[in-house]
Amino acid sequence: MQLSGKAVVVGLFGDPVKHSLSPRMQNAAIAASGLDAVYVPFHVTPTQLCDAVTGVRAMAIRGVNLTIPHKEAACHLVDELDEHAKMIGAINTIVNDGGRLKGYNTDVLGLQNVLKTELDVDLAGRRVLLVGAGGASRAALVALGQARAAWVGIANRTRARAQRLLEDLAPNFPGTAFAHYQLGPSLATAPPEPVDLLINATAVGLRDEDFGFPICASVRPGGAVYDMVYAAEPTRLIQGAKALGLAAADGRGMLAAQGEAAFQLWFGSTPGTQVMRRALDQAG
Repeated sequence: MQLSGKAVVVGLFGDPVKHSLSPRMQNAAIAASGLDAVYVPFHVTPTQLCDAVTGVRAMAIRGVNLTIPHKEAACHLVDELDEHAKMIGAINTIVNDGGRLKGYNTDVLGLQNVLKTELDVDLAGRRVLLVGAGGASRAALVALGQARAAWVGIANRTRARAQRLLEDLAPNFPGTAFAHYQLGPSLATAPPEPVDLLINATAVGLRDEDFGFPICASVRPGGAVYDMVYAAEPTRLIQGAKALGLAAADGRGMLAAQGEAAFQLWFGSTPGTQVMRRALDQAG
């Protein structure tokens, strides 16, 4: 990598950040595009976030990604939010336009893209079971609603939280029916009909865990499972889905897809096809 005095700087704010694969995939895309730029990980604690965002302006950093735990707090530190960020209440990308900072949430487009390209799922008219009610679930629900899913069920260990999520976001999508459920053994038969797609938006699977019950039983034969978690080895959810003959994919595709959307916002162009995904796969 050859950088000049005019090099464009982009990066990542997170706590922790050293585990992130974003620098690997973004710098691979920068190199493939022949840009005079670099993507740098910055370890930023919650108490440092305000100063760090101010530093984006002061140092003319073109933009940054945001990961745990900054996605929600950063909404209040930028000058403007895009439509998705307003609904979700969280951002994962900041663009610095001459000192004016705009926050975006590229997870919506990332999820829609990966479901189509990796699982060949057209969400319009589909029945989807979404597991979890946190920040990732908020982005997923917006993605499903905007793509005109016919029905979305939210399952969470704290059912009241799933209900609050629907009360907050469901009114934006009158064409989609919604329901909420307790995440537990009864979930396998809780939806009134089998679903076409199951999405895991929880951290279950990060440490070789599973849900403790056959969660894929709610998916119709020929359906699909998407696990936002990614690891060196397939998660137990992915293994279980494939054992049942279901199409399944993990979170690497979504990480690459949302990264490509951020790259487009910063540089005004798209990286080469599958450059980011190949970089992730090579990371192991």
